[in-house]
Amino acid sequence: MAEKKVAAESPDRIPYYNRELSWMDFNARVLEEAFEKGNPVMERVRFLAITASNLDEFFMVRVAGVMDQIAEKYSAPDPSGMTPTEVYTDLSERIHTFMQRQYSCLHRSILPALERCGVSFLKPEAMDEEQLDYISEYFSKVLFPVLTPLAVDRSRPFPILANKSLNIAVRLDGSKDGEDCFAIVQVPSILSRFLKVPGKSGNCFVLLENVIMHCMERLFEEKKILAVCPFRITRDSDLDIDEESDDLMIEIEKSIKKRKRGNPVRLELLQHCDNALRKFLLDMLELKENSIYSLPGPLDLTFFSKFANLPGYERLCFLPIAPVYPPEDFWGEDDIFAAIRKKDCLVHHPYDSFDIVVDFIRAAAEDADVLAIKQTLYRVSGHSSIVTALMRAAENGKQVTVLVELKARFDEENNIIWAKKLESAGCHVIYGLVGLKTHCKIALVVRREEDGIRRYLHMGTGNYNDSTAKIYTDLGLFTCKEPFGMDASNLFNVLTGYSRPPEYNKFIVAPHGMRSFFEYRIRCETENARQGLPSGITVKVNALVDEEIIGLLYEASRAGVKIRLIVRGICCLIPGLPGASENIEVISIVGQLLEHSRIYCFENAGNPKIYLGSADWMPRNLDRRVELVFPVEDARLKDRIFHILDVMLRDNINARRMKSDKSYEHVSRRGKIPCNCQTEFSRMAHETERKLSEQDDKKPLKPLHSPITSGE
Repeated sequence: MAEKKVAAESPDRIPYYNRELSWMDFNARVLEEAFEKGNPVMERVRFLAITASNLDEFFMVRVAGVMDQIAEKYSAPDPSGMTPTEVYTDLSERIHTFMQRQYSCLHRSILPALERCGVSFLKPEAMDEEQLDYISEYFSKVLFPVLTPLAVDRSRPFPILANKSLNIAVRLDGSKDGEDCFAIVQVPSILSRFLKVPGKSGNCFVLLENVIMHCMERLFEEKKILAVCPFRITRDSDLDIDEESDDLMIEIEKSIKKRKRGNPVRLELLQHCDNALRKFLLDMLELKENSIYSLPGPLDLTFFSKFANLPGYERLCFLPIAPVYPPEDFWGEDDIFAAIRKKDCLVHHPYDSFDIVVDFIRAAAEDADVLAIKQTLYRVSGHSSIVTALMRAAENGKQVTVLVELKARFDEENNIIWAKKLESAGCHVIYGLVGLKTHCKIALVVRREEDGIRRYLHMGTGNYNDSTAKIYTDLGLFTCKEPFGMDASNLFNVLTGYSRPPEYNKFIVAPHGMRSFFEYRIRCETENARQGLPSGITVKVNALVDEEIIGLLYEASRAGVKIRLIVRGICCLIPGLPGASENIEVISIVGQLLEHSRIYCFENAGNPKIYLGSADWMPRNLDRRVELVFPVEDARLKDRIFHILDVMLRDNINARRMKSDKSYEHVSRRGKIPCNCQTEFSRMAHETERKLSEQDDKKPLKPLHSPITSGE
């Protein structure tokens, strides 16, 4: 491989795994879950859909970026020693192989498993007369009025097709004119991709494109159809935003429209596509052969995500993780602010319900003594309870300031909608900072009390998104300690005004102090090891990419520091290399829930320091974003986080260990009690709830502003 060759010629370069190739390894770990026969079949369907969605975004941003570098003749090697051309060559080979594995998983494993459960996908040629009549009627009544066949000829150019849209190319007999002609039919995304058809046994479904192709002749009554082929385009979708624009929102709205017309970077076709259709699409889209992915079909496996959520198939899914409400630290409290005044409170989602965070904002919105609420929003749900509470607070006369990050990739449109609604409700809305994404997760409530003004804080590792909080694991800390409150006010002054970044009491904030902080902490562990003092580093992040951090970790390893890394996704550090990383262990946890929390633990000569926050160890987090990392100081909460880390490090069901050859293998279960950290955390939360209930012969009280029912 090119990477090994270049690395051998550059002995001074630290061992570093290319980030794009490492990301492909991560998606392969997700695909392994789709292959895993021990997982319920609908969950395997869901994992397969996730790999397809992941790959779409990877093409739209990372592969498109590599292609841009090649087009601009950029040839400098990356930290792994690979040039853009070498990266693209390796990526192309890996992605082609990966997508073939996706379809092998679908056709050889998942579809047969679904059929054994009475669920099948039919093509028209396998249907009985009743089913054919059903889809024919559906085409006439529903599809025909919606479809618009688009001819492509000298007077009608090739249409601008939306990114990721599914289309059907048609070759028609043009013998009267001396040559064949072509047309495009877009599969309408407004309709469900799968249609349930009547069946004598089990549940039968047909895909929309198969219905359209079966009835295609009704769209071209004057031409003979010679060939049809579904296809799908993935476009370059990284936004190019002029942040110096007078109106950032308008600028982003323009860029979102451009995203739909970005350059094609991938063309997916059904295998055995008609040669003339294939050439026609290549010419029209101006793509090279290595950008074509010929697949067994169906194209666009992301539709399986909705299919896996169909009601009535719960027996084919994981048992849901049922959140505990109220969490342990709020048990028996009828006043959420009183609970936080008593002690710092830690919540671990989704095992502890995210409703406690929503209730914190709701309580602030309704409390007559609350004067102001300040909050950052990076990604929020489509029906956000948090945003609704902030709007209510403004209507109640509170001073509400919200930083809505409009540049959150692929959530720009949703965030623009919420920003406008917040402004209409009377909130003061900030759109972020020029040149930086605001990725920190913090909410500040300023409350008037008998002894003066008190500031209440929630700080977290994850977004204020009540939808993803059900499937993402995250940690949050509530506190009203004055040093934290002062830091929070100073941080918001930086975000909303022209204040200089201050010297914080407790906070570590990027981009001005976080890199140096982490470098200092790693160097301290290195020095402690050299002096024979207790040393160690345990870190959980989503990605480890930063070259300088990796170099310092190698140095710490050489000094004898034991380093345990839990890295869900990209890991450019290579563990287990003689003379570099023998003391470093890397595991990745991929399971029912998406691991999202960031935890940093340093042994600190026997006085351990624990930090939580929003930042991964990537250059963008340390240098180009506003990120927040904060200490956990309460001894009780520190012990709880140590236990969380210990359970994750014992996982031998979801965990895979990274080897020195950069491959991953399942953690060995030999001689060990099976441990799934996610189900174990859920069990622990419910066990704690049971014990608290036994201690209290009355029904546990909930915070004053309990979750409003879905019927609101």
